[in-house]
Amino acid sequence: MAALRRGWAVALAALVAAAMCAGMASAAVYEVGDKLGWTIMGSPDYGAWAASKKFSLGDTLVFTYNKQFHNVIAVSKADYKNCNVTKPTATWATGKDSVVLNTTGHHYFLCGFPGHCAIGQKVDVRVLSSAAPSTAPAMAPAPAAAGGGSAGRAGAAPSPHANAASAVSSSFAVTVAASVLSVAAAGLNLL
Repeated sequence: MAALRRGWAVALAALVAAAMCAGMASAAVYEVGDKLGWTIMGSPDYGAWAASKKFSLGDTLVFTYNKQFHNVIAVSKADYKNCNVTKPTATWATGKDSVVLNTTGHHYFLCGFPGHCAIGQKVDVRVLSSAAPSTAPAMAPAPAAAGGGSAGRAGAAPSPHANAASAVSSSFAVTVAASVLSVAAAGLNLL
């Protein structure tokens, strides 16, 4: 009887661990403009790009661009509509900027270089609640206090492309937890 209780305790612990890992895997990383990146070359349609995604709390936007010709500015809705770059809520200019979406609602970004916003280098990203599933495959990195940006509605994060190990370790943890559950369900007492 004690062995059975211990088996169920292990199974419950594994289930909790699996649920925690699954929750961590829900944040996604989105490359703004996909392979084109953040540019005016090739006339990317950032409105269509954003409309094709489902953004959730904790997701990360990655803006990749030539920093000699572009930057990223977070602005208000009115400034977004008018391409006004004089009152940014945050600015990034490293050429490889990660922005964690940490509030729901609309986040407005544009390029602050003259004329770029007017020809379409701007994006309105709508963030749903954390309950909505992300559609991107990668995990988002943990937010960092330092980075290429200033404080605003969306915070900077470390480069998201170094997160492959996190995704693998989460997948491994879920696999191990499922294995422990299988053993416990089979009634084997291997511990």
